[in-house]
Amino acid sequence: MPGAHRDVQSRLIVTGLDEDGRSTFVSDGPTTDRLVADGYTRNHLWQAVEVPTPTTAPTGPGGADVIPPPPAGLNYVITAFAPDSEWDYEGGYARILAESGAGGAVDPDDAPGMHTTDTIDIVTVISGEACVLLDTGETTMRVGDTIIQRGTKHAWRNRTTEPCVVSAVHVSARR
Repeated sequence: MPGAHRDVQSRLIVTGLDEDGRSTFVSDGPTTDRLVADGYTRNHLWQAVEVPTPTTAPTGPGGADVIPPPPAGLNYVITAFAPDSEWDYEGGYARILAESGAGGAVDPDDAPGMHTTDTIDIVTVISGEACVLLDTGETTMRVGDTIIQRGTKHAWRNRTTEPCVVSAVHVSARR
């Protein structure tokens, strides 16, 4: 169904300690920190502003509309990519990255969507299929497949007719 990626909303359960020091549920509900765009829906679930981070630290500043993590931190997101055929992949990918704070990662002379970030990304496909494009080739990722993206130039494609949902940890990195 066209636009189905827009309906993907993650449930976020957070634990902590009660006044007696016992483990407890602090919150449980759908994440409200979402970015719904033409090409993807991004559920921003957690952010650490530094690593290591205190176990009691709040989620930290940031949000779904900002892709890069803090300079010494990380972001955890669930993203649903729309099929390429449902949106202006060729013209829209760079625009979406720019709107999400990663515009500087895009080289306008490259293929659409190619970008480089100062992060190590751990990305696992939860449902659907994703094609990962690099300078030297591409591979298709399926459910359960994980890629460790180490700050190299890349792009994502969804050449199927269904949304592709991925889980990703973006860790700030140095070159």
